[in-house]
Amino acid sequence: MGGAYSTIVRGVPELLWVLLIYFGTINLMRELGEVFGIPDLSLSAFAAGVIALGLCYGAYATEVLRGAIIAIPKGHREAGLALGLSKTRIFTRLIMPQMWRIALPGLGNLFMILMKDTALVTVIGLEEIMRHAQIAVTVTRQPFTFYLVAAFIYLGLTSLSMIGMHFLEQRAARGFVRTT
Repeated sequence: MGGAYSTIVRGVPELLWVLLIYFGTINLMRELGEVFGIPDLSLSAFAAGVIALGLCYGAYATEVLRGAIIAIPKGHREAGLALGLSKTRIFTRLIMPQMWRIALPGLGNLFMILMKDTALVTVIGLEEIMRHAQIAVTVTRQPFTFYLVAAFIYLGLTSLSMIGMHFLEQRAARGFVRTT
């Protein structure tokens, strides 16, 4: 089931998911509103964007975490069983700390890509950095200036995220010697 979710969601472009969820839920929400007595029930552009991007990047994160779990040697689980630990304790005390260290760089990259892909929600009318830049360009007819400002905003957000991810990766790698 998880493999099907991951394959289907990753195989369809994020922009298409945004459009499908925003426009595809209109009738569904209207029918639900009639059932519950709420005539104007609808999904906001923000909610549709969050659901669509969460759905898409959840599939990518699933694969990153799956790969990190697979990278943990089987002997670590066996050692936990030999010590008499429960499966829950083995996962929380042995597997998860190692998995987190392996998965963190990939999850950080996904976070930065997601941050930039928020520009996709402008197609459903949500106001975001690129939408504000487009409005400013339309009013002032100075595309270079406003798109450059938007680029610097994204660059600044990405740089701050990279710094934060660096500290998280250092924290997760405590006690491990990196081989070259």
